[in-house]
Formats: sequence, C-alpha cells, structure tokens
Amino acid sequence: MWITSELSFFCGVFHNWTNLIFIGGVIINNLINDQIQEKEVRLIGEEGQMIGIVSIEEARAQADEAGLDLVLISPKAVPPVCRIIDFGKFRYEQERKEKESRKKQKIIEVKEIRFSPNIDTNDMKTKANMARKFIEHGDKVKVSMRFRGREMSRMQESKHILTDFAAMLEDIANVDKEPKVEGRNMVMFLSRKK
Repeated sequence: MWITSELSFFCGVFHNWTNLIFIGGVIINNLINDQIQEKEVRLIGEEGQMIGIVSIEEARAQADEAGLDLVLISPKAVPPVCRIIDFGKFRYEQERKEKESRKKQKIIEVKEIRFSPNIDTNDMKTKANMARKFIEHGDKVKVSMRFRGREMSRMQESKHILTDFAAMLEDIANVDKEPKVEGRNMVMFLSRKK
C-alpha cells in the first residue's frame, strides 16, 4: 500500500513537471489540455474574445475543434481563466517578454574607493578621478577611509578629508550618505546628480 501511494505521488509530480517553463531563473507552470482538473472555467477564445464560463469538457472540445491548446492562464481566479492558444507560441512570447524586461533593467553597482587618513593631495586627486569615472558610468561610489592603530583616536578630526573628497566631485555627484563611522572605517556614499 505504501509503495503504490509513493509511486503515484512521484508519477503525479512528474506529470505536473511536463510543462514547467524555465525562463531566466524563474519557473512558470501552465497546465494544458487534460492536465486541467477544474469543473468550470472562464474561457477566452483564440482572438482574445471572452466566451464566458463553460464546463471543462466544452472548453477542451472548442480547443480541439480549433486545433489549438487549452492553457490555464490564471489558476487563482474564480473561476480559473483558460485560453485557447498555441502553447508553443505562448511559451515563446513569455520568454521574449522576460528577456525584454531584463534588458530594460539598469543594474547599479557600488564601487569602493579606499584610502587612509594620511593621504596626500595628489593621491586624493587620483582617487577622485577614479570616482568620477565610476559616477559618470552610472555607478554609486562608496568612499571609505580606514583607520589603524593611533589613527583611531583622531577619527572625528579626519572627517574633513571625506568632505573635501565630496567637494572635488560636487559638480557631478551628490552625497547620498554623510560620512559615518562604522567600526574602524569612516564611510560615505556618492551617487550621480540628477
């Protein structure tokens, strides 16, 4: 008894996996044709017209008559929404929409510039030029000044170094986060002016 119930469970799981769609790390599950177990569904025709609430047998018959698939679009609606479409074309359109939405996303990276409190002015200008390139590229910049040993006792006196660094970039950057002490570091965030 136990073995047959386990076997039917695994067969049921495998049966439901047949139409899993893997798109960019997201799994989309659409039941089609005989996999739909609902009694009544809201049916949408092949041209997108609303047919109405019909029994599942009638919906399958209309899909067979059209030579297309009956696809469960919205399983959580009451009653569930099914559409008569070509499943391969439907899957292709979903993949294309997902790719388009990924193209339109702008990924903002956080680049880090590090220096110590006893940095010289020329070194500071070099670091500012690096930060300028990052900001012009559209990235945020995390400016951190690390303190070691006796430098820890003069943390607040060194705050002006970060404010001077921000002043070098004030034509293209805004200070998102004012200089703040985090452990042995003093951190400030810069982003592009809008």
